[in-house]
Amino acid sequence: MPADKLSNINVTVVTEYLLGQSKPEVDQYAFAYHITIENNSSQAVKLLTRHWIIVDSDQQKKEVQGPGVIGEQPRIEVNDRYQYSSGVVLKTPIGTMQGSYQMVNDLGHPVEAPISPFLLAVPNTVN
Repeated sequence: MPADKLSNINVTVVTEYLLGQSKPEVDQYAFAYHITIENNSSQAVKLLTRHWIIVDSDQQKKEVQGPGVIGEQPRIEVNDRYQYSSGVVLKTPIGTMQGSYQMVNDLGHPVEAPISPFLLAVPNTVN
């Protein structure tokens, strides 16, 4: 059964450059991303897996897939939200991330929550 992409699961992202964890002299730029997943659908959902596509400004692409997020597979009730923070290290001061969460609702139907591309950038590198 194909995943329902019109699931009313909203994902918002806030990014942060981590100066203290970055080492520009050896091309290591650390970023945190803070995720909020809102369940505005009619069924509770359980987040099963994640899929990320990370691209730096040299067009080096990395895909990350795995169970849950930060070691959890949260259940998100109707009209509730789940928040977490994680991080990534790039070899360039600018990059993007995008992806999706694969979930299942209380009826056992798969639900895909797309994550629109978002920018990772050292402050003052993008106008």
